[in-house]
Amino acid sequence: MKVYLFTLFAAATLVMSGGAALAEQAPGHAEGHQHSSAANEVSAHADVKKHQACPHCGMDREKFSHSRMLITYADGYSVGTCSLHCAATELKAAKGKAVKAVEVADLNTKKLIDAEKATWVIGGSRKGVMTRVPKWAFASKDAAAGFIKKNGGALATYKEALAQAEKE
Repeated sequence: MKVYLFTLFAAATLVMSGGAALAEQAPGHAEGHQHSSAANEVSAHADVKKHQACPHCGMDREKFSHSRMLITYADGYSVGTCSLHCAATELKAAKGKAVKAVEVADLNTKKLIDAEKATWVIGGSRKGVMTRVPKWAFASKDAAAGFIKKNGGALATYKEALAQAEKE
């Protein structure tokens, strides 16, 4: 009975703390980014169901579904990241491995789109994910222009955005 009560108390304490002690131990977190405390949240995105946490920083990809990326290699293996920054880290670590596709979430719809075909915005007043210089992807040039009008920044290509992320 004592063991049962102790286990129950320990579990309740962990749940009430939101797992904060565990999250603090994860390496590579950017300041100001937190994990979701609900471990069993249902995702609306199939790639998030498969890749819930970023393998490079541990961030919750559902929470950062607006900046997430999905890299699929030629052998069928895929890696889901929280941001362009972590995607650059992944691509660098897998240098020489054939990439089949790189997809990024459209900032407005959160739907994955081809990173090469996306219209990118670098800079602006909206805080980025895992970076000091924000980089956002849009499915259309009009959506990117609307973002720039409201938040600032400059139009860019995927290659330009990736090159800047690789420098960070």
